Amino acid sequence: MGKKGSVYERELKAILEGDEKFVNRITKSVEGMGYLGYRSIIKKPFMVIRAAGSFGVDLIAIRGDIAFPIEVKSSGDKVIRFSQSNARAQRQALDFAEYCMRSGVVGLYAFRLKGVRGDPWRIFALPVDEGKLTGKPRLVYRILPKIETTHSGNFVLRWDDGMTLGIFLSYINHEVSNEHGVE
Repeated sequence: MGKKGSVYERELKAILEGDEKFVNRITKSVEGMGYLGYRSIIKKPFMVIRAAGSFGVDLIAIRGDIAFPIEVKSSGDKVIRFSQSNARAQRQALDFAEYCMRSGVVGLYAFRLKGVRGDPWRIFALPVDEGKLTGKPRLVYRILPKIETTHSGNFVLRWDDGMTLGIFLSYINHEVSNEHGVE
């Protein structure tokens, strides 16, 4: 991702930390439940650590009720194929999945589409054995779209298939009723 990608890591970090300036900027073109989700992070922020370079994880978001390791991807295209560029991203994702399964956490991919109006972020869960997850991580894993796997076993992120960050924040901050399966 390089230097340009780190701009988006910082943007997501600021949003998850509830930085009102970043939240206000994003919510200018976000409506409905997504808007409420973004606003809810101001009252229920995460402590976010930039972990770029270690274990293939860019950010670690921690809060009393849940924690997520997050890999940030950005593109001007709506599809990111992990098999491109010597399949480095594929190997990194497989290692990431192994760490997540061993520790019982939900690994997230945050995909930032460049130049889009509305919520530019989409969230995906890294596919893992759901049986290794318990409590809130298991509930969150169930609601998130999983990263697509091709017939040859390679991961693909399709921005259109992800959950908007605003809706994700609504779920984890209880802005969506329990009829959706989140406690």
